Amino acid sequence: MNKFIYLASQSPRRRQLLEQLGVRHELLLPDPEEDSEALELVLPNEVPLAYVKRVTQLKLEAALARLQRRGLPMAPILCSDTTVALGRTIFGKPEHAADARRMLTELSGKTHRVMTALALGTRRRREQALSESRVTFEALSAQQIRRYVASGEPIGKAGAYAVQGRAAAFISHISGSYSGIMGLPMFETAHLLRTFGICDTLRDSPKRSGALSPTDLALRDSPERSGVLSPTELALRDSP
Repeated sequence: MNKFIYLASQSPRRRQLLEQLGVRHELLLPDPEEDSEALELVLPNEVPLAYVKRVTQLKLEAALARLQRRGLPMAPILCSDTTVALGRTIFGKPEHAADARRMLTELSGKTHRVMTALALGTRRRREQALSESRVTFEALSAQQIRRYVASGEPIGKAGAYAVQGRAAAFISHISGSYSGIMGLPMFETAHLLRTFGICDTLRDSPKRSGALSPTDLALRDSPERSGVLSPTELALRDSP
């Protein structure tokens, strides 16, 4: 049985969520000469689902090569990628403030999808999973968008917002996995870990339904009742 895994992600949120599962892990971050951003380039006419799955597999390939290059002990590697989509349009990380304002303006008053793909693997074996959620923004004024972008929070975030941050005040409805929107869906992650003999304490977790998983609910520090967060729950959840 594997005693630990590698997490090939620079996201502190993903590491925090993985720690909630009690999984021992080590970071496997890119070398300075690696062009990680190039992996996230969108191909012509690529649809969001195909994009997020492909990028996650590319991240896993790069991480496996990194592990071999460094001569580190063998262990499964966990990779993840999150994308925001409105129809067939992919909203990646904004390049600058003006790009963030553009994205938020397009998402304003609409429901969009947030897809997070996972890949856990070694040279001999690979497994993957996908979490898809829907997020509805209230209609945002130009002033709201300007103030939010000025906070700096949208930079480096898919879709130019962080669900666990100030953007929570704009979100009127969520359906799906809150942790998946953050970047690492707990239910799907635990399932992948179990297939590798890791995270056995969660062996009896139920199959996902329309409701949030227990771990998603724990993130909000509120009782289980549905797969939707109310504006009040969003405003009161305990996150930095």
